[in-house]
Amino acid sequence: MAERKARVERNTLETQITAAVNLDGTGAAALDTGIPFLEHMLDQIARHGLIDLDIKAVGDLHIDDHHTVEDIGITLGQAFNQALGDKKGIMRYGHAYCPLDEALSRVVIDFSGRPGLTFNVPFTRAAVGGFDVDLFMEFFQGFVNHAQVTLHVDNLRGDNTHHQIETVFKAFGRAMRMALAEDPRMAGVTPSTKGVL
Repeated sequence: MAERKARVERNTLETQITAAVNLDGTGAAALDTGIPFLEHMLDQIARHGLIDLDIKAVGDLHIDDHHTVEDIGITLGQAFNQALGDKKGIMRYGHAYCPLDEALSRVVIDFSGRPGLTFNVPFTRAAVGGFDVDLFMEFFQGFVNHAQVTLHVDNLRGDNTHHQIETVFKAFGRAMRMALAEDPRMAGVTPSTKGVL
């Protein structure tokens, strides 16, 4: 099996970001973004997706977290797309439901080659520990656009905003773990009637 790893560096006037991924990892995460709550969520992707993540970001946090969060999503999406290559032999589709106490979320992903995001998370609060939760949609939009995936994110219930978000990220990690898995019956075959993804 070819190594499914990538490292992407993205520098703008607003952020400098490096994202390295190993899609066949153990769930290890090295995160240094200046945004602790985002790092807690990125760790969920690594642990539950069994994906090694090494993300370093320096951004204009003196303005707000927006540019850094969005650009991490973009850079991570680029790294996933690069690591996957031609996508031959993967399951392609993944889905997961994850609970945390009263909260329950569902994430469905398709490594389709077509970016599309449906994000339905009715947050019960606008911020968690000073972090603007609306920025999570920006993170996922950046990821979707550059990983070229179709992603449906639904928080089905939840009263605690931290729980809502954490169930989304856990389900995202588990759904990706399923979609990225290699199907031995599809070895060397693109999982599409088009022949390309």
